[in-house]
Amino acid sequence: MLPTRLEIIPTDGIVAAVRAQVPAGATVTVTCLPHHGVERTMDTAQMLAGHGFNAVPHLAARSIESREQLASIVRACTTSGITEVFVIGGDKAQPAGPFASGESLMREIAELSANTLTMGVAGYPEGHPAISDNQLLESLQAKQELASHIVTQMCFSPAVIGDYMDTLRTEGVGLPVLAGVAGNVPRTKLLLLAAKIGVGSSLKFISGKGALSRSLLIGSRYQSGELIRALTSLPHPPAGVHLYTFNNLDSEPVAEVAG
Repeated sequence: MLPTRLEIIPTDGIVAAVRAQVPAGATVTVTCLPHHGVERTMDTAQMLAGHGFNAVPHLAARSIESREQLASIVRACTTSGITEVFVIGGDKAQPAGPFASGESLMREIAELSANTLTMGVAGYPEGHPAISDNQLLESLQAKQELASHIVTQMCFSPAVIGDYMDTLRTEGVGLPVLAGVAGNVPRTKLLLLAAKIGVGSSLKFISGKGALSRSLLIGSRYQSGELIRALTSLPHPPAGVHLYTFNNLDSEPVAEVAG
């Protein structure tokens, strides 16, 4: 089993659910959705940290309203024992404040925290609907001096993830890669999510005729356990798995994290 961290959405009751089903000490990342805002992300992350989890708040550059707000977030991380954040650009059409990109936010965080906060960044094995592949690569090349690792968008093909990691190494990006894997969710929900974020090509993989493809779709639900096991067999496996749980904490990969 590759080292696995869990991603949750900061909805009502999720902290209690994590406490009930995930052991203290596990790494749990907390999304920052445009309609939720960074406050809900930070509140949830601080509560999880207070209960002994390695909480990692997502910080979306375009959702940060000011440098003063960012300074407050960094202080909250310090006082709560949070040592890592995950930095993304965010999906807002217009920035709420001075940070239009993940890189600009990372540089400010590094300064405000005196480089004490570890920062993860996003990677896109199948590209991004609104950003060219060259721009994505140049962004990672610029961020890697500040980042500790890359977390990929959810992907359903071990080969695609392996090729992506090979490409990064060829292009001089040496950061460890955590493979983004969707948790066990209903097939219809998975199809909608995949279409929205642009990972349709690897989603076709799980509709194929191979043994692995068949094992990923059982009945009406996608099963992630076999995909995770296939990742461990790659010539150069990822450094770990980032499990997109969609707050479904009753699944095989989560159970394995729970030990």
